[in-house]
Amino acid sequence: MGLNQEKKLKRRGKLKRRGAAEDGDEQPQPEESGLGEDGVGPPKPKKTKKSKAKHDGEAGGDPSGAQRAAKAESALSNGGAPPKGQGHGDAEEELTEEAREGAFSNFPLSQNTINLLKARGVKYLFPVQVKTFQPIYNGKDLIAQARTGTGKTFSFAIPLVEKLQSVSHDGRRGRAPKVLVLVPTRELAIQVARDFQNLTRKLSVACFYGGTPYKAQFDLLKSGIDVLVGTPGRIKDHIQNSKLDLSTVKHVVLDEVDHMLDMGFAEQVEEILGFAYKKGSEDNPQTLLFSATCPRWVYDVAKKYMKDEYEQIDLVGKKTQRTATTVEHLAIQCRWSQRAAVLGDIIQVYSGSHGRTIVFCETKKEANELALNASLKQDAQSLHGDIPQKQREITLKGFRNGAFEVLIATNVAARGLDIPEVDLVVQCSPPKDVDSYIHRSGRTGRAGRTGICICFYQRREEDLLRQVEHKAGITFKRIGVPSATEIIKASSSDAKKFLDSVPPSAVDYFRQSAQELIEEKGAIDALAAALAHISGASSIQQRSLLNSTAGFVTMVLQCSIEMRTMSYAWRALKEQLGEEVDAKISAMRFLKGKMGVCFDIPVDELSHIQEQWQDTRRWQLSVAKELPELEEYPHEAGHGSSRFGNGRQGDSGFRRNNRFKNGSQGQNFNRSFH
Repeated sequence: MGLNQEKKLKRRGKLKRRGAAEDGDEQPQPEESGLGEDGVGPPKPKKTKKSKAKHDGEAGGDPSGAQRAAKAESALSNGGAPPKGQGHGDAEEELTEEAREGAFSNFPLSQNTINLLKARGVKYLFPVQVKTFQPIYNGKDLIAQARTGTGKTFSFAIPLVEKLQSVSHDGRRGRAPKVLVLVPTRELAIQVARDFQNLTRKLSVACFYGGTPYKAQFDLLKSGIDVLVGTPGRIKDHIQNSKLDLSTVKHVVLDEVDHMLDMGFAEQVEEILGFAYKKGSEDNPQTLLFSATCPRWVYDVAKKYMKDEYEQIDLVGKKTQRTATTVEHLAIQCRWSQRAAVLGDIIQVYSGSHGRTIVFCETKKEANELALNASLKQDAQSLHGDIPQKQREITLKGFRNGAFEVLIATNVAARGLDIPEVDLVVQCSPPKDVDSYIHRSGRTGRAGRTGICICFYQRREEDLLRQVEHKAGITFKRIGVPSATEIIKASSSDAKKFLDSVPPSAVDYFRQSAQELIEEKGAIDALAAALAHISGASSIQQRSLLNSTAGFVTMVLQCSIEMRTMSYAWRALKEQLGEEVDAKISAMRFLKGKMGVCFDIPVDELSHIQEQWQDTRRWQLSVAKELPELEEYPHEAGHGSSRFGNGRQGDSGFRRNNRFKNGSQGQNFNRSFH
């Protein structure tokens, strides 16, 4: 049995166990949320040791929250599982400074909370959690800013749960919530509520958001709620219908506060807070504001609801990199018409058929068109605001469980989504709002894992790209599209993994045919053809490293001295290749330092040029294996500097047989050998 099949069987077993635990409860919370009855209903009854062990096992392996990190410190900031082969009691391991500062013994944590954290793979508190724990536990108002993926949710959830559980529990029916958490999106609401539930077995946690029935939420309000997480629209509805009382709320959390108070949420949020706050009162709730980005105006608005002496914690700073430090930022110049085909090659090389990729588009129309584009080789689904909530939850669940490998989304998916182990994030263009880039890139490289974020751009978007670099404090590495060699290598690796999924019993049926192929083609040629067929490769086409246009190859002409203008390079090329080369070369750019140029030529002209050209002491011509470092776009009017691909377009750089799109392993086996 293949590795992926074993994983799927384990997932099914966990889902069955979870379903059994949820039988008999009335709350129709979507299964995708990871909460079910546990996440939004009253607390569970006390379990026996056997039941507790079972529950802890589920908590550590939940596929919707697992974060299998490579390092001990990456175990989890928001409820993930420990790394493979790494126990919770590695006392002999040398502790890092971060681990010593975050040791559980440094904080007033109950043993129950410590046990639940360990069950989730958390061995110590992360820096943002260390900085915020005591101020929150002591009841101080707080503004906290930290990079995406550093554990912001647990940083307020842990001290609030401890504070609520340190006093005698009010178990009355119909009790009003003590904690109100407002978030901008449904997906973030589900995640935050699940993180609270992972920390307590005593408190009732509810999650209210639009697009779901009111009746189940009315029932929870009648039963009594301790922690309420929700989106502004649905919370406001319950207040207006006199179903929700916020007069006794003791703690208010605004998560992703900049996004909530921006673009129309401000009025709803302030209206809700008006029911919990009284002007000038000393009994107003504790106010906690959390976000990855906090512009100055957010502080100004926040002061309206906070006490004069409030804490400010900034783990980002004005001059430091604002994106996660575990993410590598790459940029690829690509024409709009080439995106789908180039995207397939990029995913193949940087994520593979077994990785997870999120692709961000600016509009819903773009997301739909890209997901349906025949040039995209991988199975993909779209996620945006026009998709009904139930379908969004099904889509997210499928993405988490590996039913498909590419999620194409608008900004709705950027903030707060709890999707474990995203290997690659692709942004189809540089966003005008730099904060959007920060949140989008933060979907990968979470909880200590490394990730890659690739941003497509066109020549006219160079200024936008530089703006993102300046404001986000990062530097993009400009690269070309994957070469044919890289694509073949990645496809072969995936094909070999698919072979591992073929059950031994099925192999016997093909032994005779395999023997005939070996006798006819030879063992290596026969196996190579089989691997090519499994991977879906039908032809290979080169792409420009400069602008991703199919059917072109990028060449580098190096010079032994610095060139003042491109005319010098053109003269050298024409001396050896003739005047007709003018019509064949396009997109010429200076190399960094002006010690040469690079340019594109049609693939079918490559052999002819190589035959004609002779290197000299001054000039050396070669095919570029990767995109060299380039000068900024030239302002000089050198010959050919304005040429940019001559509008040529091509087909997919790596064509595939669509019958072999990656699906489940069993399907791959059937498709591959039909």
